[in-house]
Amino acid sequence: MVVLTAMCASLYAAVLIPFMVVPLIPGLTHFRPANALPIVCSFLFGPAAAWGAAFGNLIGDFFTGLGPGDLFGFIGNFLYAFVPYRLWRACAAGDTPAGAGTPAGASDPVPRTIGGWALLLAIIAVACMLCAATVGFGLQLLGFVPFAVLANVIVLNNFVTSAVLAPLLLTVLYPRVRRARLLHVDILGPPPRRSLGRRVLGVTLAVAGTLLAFTLGNLASGGWLDGTTLVALSRNVRFLVLVLPSLAAATAGLLLL
Repeated sequence: MVVLTAMCASLYAAVLIPFMVVPLIPGLTHFRPANALPIVCSFLFGPAAAWGAAFGNLIGDFFTGLGPGDLFGFIGNFLYAFVPYRLWRACAAGDTPAGAGTPAGASDPVPRTIGGWALLLAIIAVACMLCAATVGFGLQLLGFVPFAVLANVIVLNNFVTSAVLAPLLLTVLYPRVRRARLLHVDILGPPPRRSLGRRVLGVTLAVAGTLLAFTLGNLASGGWLDGTTLVALSRNVRFLVLVLPSLAAATAGLLLL
């Protein structure tokens, strides 16, 4: 898993760095076709992909100059690759036929039905929003850029590249990695089967927390909530009170899974 973490980090950084010459918000974010890789690696390598995405993004940030905002980039990219395999495993919606060679505890993420496609795209959307909400939250608190600007750019950038490239890459790579017995469930063993109630609670917290954090962050950043009962608080404190509990709930939901 350590080797796979290093491989994911180096691959992510290697594809990130050449496209840093195409900025979307100068000094903060750029065109990132590499954003499909954490999604793909998440389904293949599980937690190794999460740490690999975090460190790979940090390596890429060295080339634009490190700053305090990169801490939130580290956390956001970790969550970006942490969400897919946790949610997919909890929903257990893979449609691999019996005896197709999928190891115990795994569920084939290559969609073959409309329901499989819908679930895959929904999970990608949740991963994109949680990453964007985390990075946008941190950079607004630091006073670098408004949440409503940065978070929406990140979601659009991540989702478009991942929704187009991730299914194609999974179709090619997943069967080969499975045959090589390098899936995270091959290395770590089958994960413990969570009870239905725990899975429902975890998925609900993860999805609802992500949607709330993203929505409240946009509303608070845009000044739409200035007239509420929280008006006595400063803008940054109000933003913190509104968004941080939702991010915490989403993270807690993922840990339950």
